[in-house]
Amino acid sequence: MTRKLSRTLLVVSFFAALLTPIAHADQWTQPTPEELSMTSQPEVPGAPAVYLYREQITQDNLHVFKIYVRLKVLNERGKDFGNVELNYFNSEDGGYTVNDVAGRTIHPDGTVIPFTGKPYEKLIEKSHGTSYMAKVFSMPSVEVGSIIEYRYTLRYGDHHYFAPDWYIQSNLFTRKAHYLWEPTDRTLVTGGKHEQLTNSISWTPILPAGTVVQQSRLPGDYGHLSFEVNIQNVPPAPEEEFMPPVSSFTYRVLFYYSAYRTMGEFWKNEGKFWSEDQDKFIGPGHAVDAAVQQLTAASDSPDQKLRKLYAAVQQMENTDLTRAHSTAEEKSQGLGQIHNTDDILTRKRGSSDQLTELFVAMARAAGFKSYLASVTNRDNHLFLASYLSLSQLDDYLAIVVVDGKEVYFDPGSHFCPYQHLAWKHTAVGGLRQTEHGTELLTATPSESYNSSRIQRVANLTMDPHGLITGTVYMTYIGAPALRWRQLSITGDTTSVGNDLRTSLESQLPHGLDIKLIAIDKLADYEQPLVARFVVTGSIGSSTGKRLLIPGDLFEANTTTTFPHEKREIPIYFHYPYRTLDAIRITFPKSFALESLPKSDSFRFQQYAAYSLNTESASNSVTIRRDFALADVLFPTTDYPALRTYYNQFEAKDQETVVLKAVPEADQPATSGN
Repeated sequence: MTRKLSRTLLVVSFFAALLTPIAHADQWTQPTPEELSMTSQPEVPGAPAVYLYREQITQDNLHVFKIYVRLKVLNERGKDFGNVELNYFNSEDGGYTVNDVAGRTIHPDGTVIPFTGKPYEKLIEKSHGTSYMAKVFSMPSVEVGSIIEYRYTLRYGDHHYFAPDWYIQSNLFTRKAHYLWEPTDRTLVTGGKHEQLTNSISWTPILPAGTVVQQSRLPGDYGHLSFEVNIQNVPPAPEEEFMPPVSSFTYRVLFYYSAYRTMGEFWKNEGKFWSEDQDKFIGPGHAVDAAVQQLTAASDSPDQKLRKLYAAVQQMENTDLTRAHSTAEEKSQGLGQIHNTDDILTRKRGSSDQLTELFVAMARAAGFKSYLASVTNRDNHLFLASYLSLSQLDDYLAIVVVDGKEVYFDPGSHFCPYQHLAWKHTAVGGLRQTEHGTELLTATPSESYNSSRIQRVANLTMDPHGLITGTVYMTYIGAPALRWRQLSITGDTTSVGNDLRTSLESQLPHGLDIKLIAIDKLADYEQPLVARFVVTGSIGSSTGKRLLIPGDLFEANTTTTFPHEKREIPIYFHYPYRTLDAIRITFPKSFALESLPKSDSFRFQQYAAYSLNTESASNSVTIRRDFALADVLFPTTDYPALRTYYNQFEAKDQETVVLKAVPEADQPATSGN
């Protein structure tokens, strides 16, 4: 079975461990009068709590992380921080244990209430031989104004070494923090099939100006190296609308033991090892060769062959969306361990990565040059070449040479259309195979805004009382369709139908009864997904003799996208997209049109366009709206203009159609009477 590269460090020489003095985290801190009496932190008004002090000390020769926390509760919401959950994991390859949990609560008058309880263990998830656990406990007698203080240790195995990750910025303001790493002086070797002596330490710092990682030598016979960061007044991680993955830009320092001294050396060598392992797994083997011969014909064009192979992989079970199958279950089915893509083909199921590897194998068996790429998931983080770790690579993609041109495929994303990528895999970096080895991948292809569309069509008829009946068609293409289709696997058709109805309810005016009639092309990933609804009820508000109806019914409940005047973080949308609306309302002779929003259009540079077109007939109004966003990332310098643009067209969306009641004597005669 293939795995992402994970390197465990083992001892190859046995020097005596240096015993360091007991760290500050083993002691309690006497609160100051200011800490006891404080009711707020000026930098973050209204914050629920603030970290007075945070400390993480890693002592490799003792195989422990020591964590110490002092937190001040500032209001009722801050009391929730008295419920503590310490996450850890256990696996066949190692893991952690949480030990030495201790704590106390200090009231504003200085009264100390020690923690005397016992944490209980909670299973979070169990998968592929790894148990993700948490130790959970509640601090005693927490009230507004309390100081919560606790410490614990994370211990790992005697023959394992883990370089620390210092995540310095959190969801709370931090007054002071201290981070210390005392690496082992032992010579280490990376575990796995490509063992190498590890004799250097690397790190990737993302820190505010003026803060540095300090290096020093610890006292003692061996003069061990240590790394340290002291920092004050750390703002909380920003929380703004439409942010890039927060894990990619908050303050942090990522350490790792390394056998390499340069970035180029790391990616060249680790890429070679990774590619060799992948080629052994991919093959192709005899079973894949035979399957390709059956699936394709000699007369097929290159595109026809690849479409058939892609469809065959898409028809297989994706266990990332369904469930993993236990070893015992597979043994009962006469299946052994997974060694290559032949084994995936035999099972007709696999993880997203395994299905992508199988597609690469099938393409090679069909005579194509085909390569594997390992990329980041843009929903979680962004690729950083200076961070010398393959752990940041999440998912596999396939690259196939067709008529001399490289084409990207995403067979591991179930229901992803042929020659398209799931949005989280577009415009991302990583590592890829080439004809002569591997190279860094700067960015995968992006998708056009026309590739991801939502088309909303409403055809409604109003009765003399202002109540409407009619149909609504919601058509999803590209990324929106992929989302709904994958939900149909993790849930079922009924749950997807309920979610589609709830989604439409959140868009249309309140007071409508919405019933789902049908979902078309739910499993056909090459076709638009269409949901059909019947709606009845009221869509407007009455003011005397007038009825006010939202101009674009689908934008009736939209709130301001960018309410804040200032912005600290770049603006980030998941993917380019287009939304097309068409609404026709036919009204009876008891109403006449008094006013209609004027047609208008707005643009934001070359990256976004909006238009609203309205027209009327004797007994109907038709409104068409078109919004297109062509880029996903905008710097903060663009924010004022972008905010103005959004405010402009969102105000246009809220303009109303005004119908006026017509006295019966003035109503036109019905023709044919």
